[in-house]
Amino acid sequence: MPRLTATSVGSNHALCERRHDPLSFQPPGAKGMLMEIAMAKAYWIAFYRSISNPDALAAYAKLAGPAIAAAGGRFLARGNAAKAYEAGVAQRVVVIEFDSVEKAVAAHDSEGYQAALKVFGKAADRDLRIVEGLA
Repeated sequence: MPRLTATSVGSNHALCERRHDPLSFQPPGAKGMLMEIAMAKAYWIAFYRSISNPDALAAYAKLAGPAIAAAGGRFLARGNAAKAYEAGVAQRVVVIEFDSVEKAVAAHDSEGYQAALKVFGKAADRDLRIVEGLA
């Protein structure tokens, strides 16, 4: 959900350094004030419980990576857990950042990613979730 905040135009805080993608504007009659709408990032988080066909998984990755990048996705983490707590499952995890939930969903539903999913088939038992970040 978008959040509206006010920032002084002369402040030392650069909008580009924030952890969200602001849309900035100056309201009519608001001298020295800049308004911004902050959109929360979104994350694909995939948990691999088991991999039954490593070759199919590798073929999927060759197609999925470019399709995800073309949709604006940025890989933040990919690999086995460095340390596992709670349930103690050190499974493969992939975390991909998108600019919004809408862009994350569009990436999943894109023609390129759907083609990658066909190659994926039953290569692994996994759980893929889209989670909205904090704005």
